[in-house]
Amino acid sequence: MKILLVYPKYPDTFWSFKHALKFISKKATFPPLGLLTVAAMLPEEWEKNLVDMNITALTDKDVKWADYVFISAMVAQQDSAREVIDRCKKFGTKIVAGGPFFSPGYEDFGFDEIDHLIFNEAEDILPLFLQDLEKGCAKHIYAPEDWPDIKKTPVPLWSLISKKKYQSMVVQYSRGCPFNCEFCDIVILYGHRPRTKDKGQIIAELDALYDSGWRGGVFFVDDNFIGNKRKLKSEILPALIEWMQERKHPFSFFTEASINLADDEELMHLMSEAGFDMVFVGIESPNEESLVECNKLPNKNRDLLAAVKKIQNYGLQVQGGFIVGFDSDPPSIFKSQIDFIQKSGIVTAMVGVLMAPPGTRLYQRLKSENRLLPKGSGDNTDGSTNFIPNMGHDLLARGYRQILDGIYGPKQYYERIRTFLREYRPSNRGKFGVSLIQLIALIRSAWVLGVEEKGRIHYWKLFAWTLLRKPRSFALSMTLAVQGFHFREVAKKVRTSLTSDIRGSEHAGEPAGKQN
Repeated sequence: MKILLVYPKYPDTFWSFKHALKFISKKATFPPLGLLTVAAMLPEEWEKNLVDMNITALTDKDVKWADYVFISAMVAQQDSAREVIDRCKKFGTKIVAGGPFFSPGYEDFGFDEIDHLIFNEAEDILPLFLQDLEKGCAKHIYAPEDWPDIKKTPVPLWSLISKKKYQSMVVQYSRGCPFNCEFCDIVILYGHRPRTKDKGQIIAELDALYDSGWRGGVFFVDDNFIGNKRKLKSEILPALIEWMQERKHPFSFFTEASINLADDEELMHLMSEAGFDMVFVGIESPNEESLVECNKLPNKNRDLLAAVKKIQNYGLQVQGGFIVGFDSDPPSIFKSQIDFIQKSGIVTAMVGVLMAPPGTRLYQRLKSENRLLPKGSGDNTDGSTNFIPNMGHDLLARGYRQILDGIYGPKQYYERIRTFLREYRPSNRGKFGVSLIQLIALIRSAWVLGVEEKGRIHYWKLFAWTLLRKPRSFALSMTLAVQGFHFREVAKKVRTSLTSDIRGSEHAGEPAGKQN
């Protein structure tokens, strides 16, 4: 068999970092871990190629070469996925599709056009498909009856990609989350009980990256890395600490975790010792009623600001996820979000409008209330939503635009970097030197942010302040400054779209909350 694995292109989103990657001559942030893992599950004797459309274009020659095209996608990639499917149909190449977007709930996309669908995780179900394929009786849909044991997940087939084109590599330690937030589909995709790999698997994956020459960031893509704290503290993190020490710390790690990480000082210390220097946390809202509404258990009845500061004090930069559009949100929520973000020093603050993914408890509730609108874009930072908001569409759109202006503007953004660096207590093992790539990026950023962009005076104030007050964090400070440029570019596009929507609804004279 000749197998072409295709990863569709992402639109220009908050997490694409498209405008920031240009400064360091990278094409994409992360490689497609799912497809690389699936590739390792296919027969070794099969020919395999991978096209990441975020790195290179998919050609007709690529499609015609393949016996089968394997495609995996997130919801935000649906437009590019449609392009891939249409190309395959044009040349009669069969399609095997899987991943979060090709799951129950998104059938309106046109699943009938796809030859074979692999729902949910592949470890148990892909071998059955391969057996049927060999017998000539492969079915249209394969759906597992239970969650697989990920201790049998193979090391990804890294030879299929050019790692130098990516900003960071990726590994996965666990799947599943013990919590049950109303808006979140993670428990639908992966279940409530965190399933984990053993330390031997994780070390083998890191060895594969190290032996291939990779040095730099590694993202643990777990939706909640600390779902099983006991195993982390007793087995995984001690193994990572030993591995990193033996190799003189070739990687820096980052991941996602719930805010209750702040309650476990031993865990934070071990993560820092192991090389973790950043963690994404779902803050969601400073409004307690909204947290109760969405059942965000670890965030309720907590001083969220103090929790963020504590995590930062342990050498972990906090990236934060925030949501507006809850039924319990008051009109003041937009200012409250801005104030919280500025005080917290969360530089990478992703504020999105609430979405209701198919299958979630939120989706079912809104369906029963007859409030669902046509399917969303899958990009929760483009200002769109797929339901009628309680506060009305116009108020939500205006408030979201207010947040974009309030947190991504140069003055506010650079102030937030200083707030963060005052709290940040990084480990002392990092190298003070600057690489050639960082030096080139610094020169480029000095020109773009310090000469061309409006608000350049605030860039130079940060530049000088960091050199004088936090010289060991200078590279980090400038990296965050460059990321801010990307956020502002994305915000410009979203702001234009929101302004158009507001003017359109005003012209139509429709009451707030009734636009779709």
